[in-house]
Amino acid sequence: MKIWIFNNYSHLPDQGGLNRHYFFARQLQKMGHEPVVFTGSHPHNTSMQMIEGREAYRVGQAEPFPWVYVRTCNYEGSLLKRVWSMLQFYRNAKKAAAHFGRPDVILGSSPHPLDAVLAIRLGKKYACRSIAEVRDLWPESIVAYGVAGPHNPAVIALRGLEKWIYKKADSLIFTLEGAYDYIIEQGWGKSIPRSKVHYINNGVDLEAFRHNREHCRIDDPDLTDPDIFRVVYVGSVRQVNHLGGLLDAAKKVEDPRIRFLIWGDGDERPALEQRVRDEKIPNVKFKGRVDKKYIPYIVSCADLNLIHSGSEGDSLFRFGISFNKMFDCLAAGKPILMDIVASYNPVEQWKAGFCFKDAKDIPDAIERVRNADPESRRLMEQNACRAAENFDFRVLTEKLICVMEGKA
Repeated sequence: MKIWIFNNYSHLPDQGGLNRHYFFARQLQKMGHEPVVFTGSHPHNTSMQMIEGREAYRVGQAEPFPWVYVRTCNYEGSLLKRVWSMLQFYRNAKKAAAHFGRPDVILGSSPHPLDAVLAIRLGKKYACRSIAEVRDLWPESIVAYGVAGPHNPAVIALRGLEKWIYKKADSLIFTLEGAYDYIIEQGWGKSIPRSKVHYINNGVDLEAFRHNREHCRIDDPDLTDPDIFRVVYVGSVRQVNHLGGLLDAAKKVEDPRIRFLIWGDGDERPALEQRVRDEKIPNVKFKGRVDKKYIPYIVSCADLNLIHSGSEGDSLFRFGISFNKMFDCLAAGKPILMDIVASYNPVEQWKAGFCFKDAKDIPDAIERVRNADPESRRLMEQNACRAAENFDFRVLTEKLICVMEGKA
């Protein structure tokens, strides 16, 4: 099959962590298909711009499949520019696609709905299957995070567009296992049958993970010190992550051998580091940002990997969770602590760790793992590895092909 994938915010591995469609395309190419990925020229959450001239698109040269940069403006810190970049991508991606023949199937992936609209429109033009992939419930996430109320005119308009996408696409893919619960809640069950909805979560490329774990290591004595118990957090350090709750929990841990090691960066990091100094919290260390290639080694050196969430957006967890970092933690084969109670939770489903409601329960959860008998701990580690195999991109791509061929 000749497959077009539209995602405004895709990253190559050396650009950032939004690699879902890179790994899908790589597996599709290995399986004999012909993928083309169209993405914005301004990689999301970076200062990079991949098109310096005036052309509408440029084909990257680094991959065995076309990686097409579509002209979009830099928009860091500007909501209006970000909206403009979405419109630019929609317009310029149509121009770019005209130079790549005729597809058999087109996938348009949210973070915003215009990518799915583009897939549907082009699917009609080329008389081929269109798939809308939903990785973020717009506009439900806007409401859940308090950005706008449910009766805001923009939310109402987006809700109408969302329903149109769900009805018009030939198939729907969600990264949330409970997505059809959401469709029922919206009252759309009669017009959107369950048979049209498919679940393919985020995942991990185990081949790349294992390679990086062995060949991309960092020299950090905290990762190899045999006398400490490492609780590792890897992710953003922003206000929305509420890592202040993690510091509160760390202050209650009395054993000096337990260390909280935090890798990542964000606007909240300076204030949290100041808290550590002011409140003399000796068991917390902020390590800063590292390239994604070092993450497999870091999480594999942990005694416990922590997946922490702020309170905003909790209402969305009833439909499932799809944190990218969760799959790295599963691949590490170490027990996981998650201060999230969610429906359709892979950590609970695979019995790979402990889940609880509030960060204040972290000290007790750490002790549960430390005091677990060797057999119980070994079982959690094995379960994590089995879960990672289930979410390997090779397996996920086979599911994707079934949807694309209309066999799922």
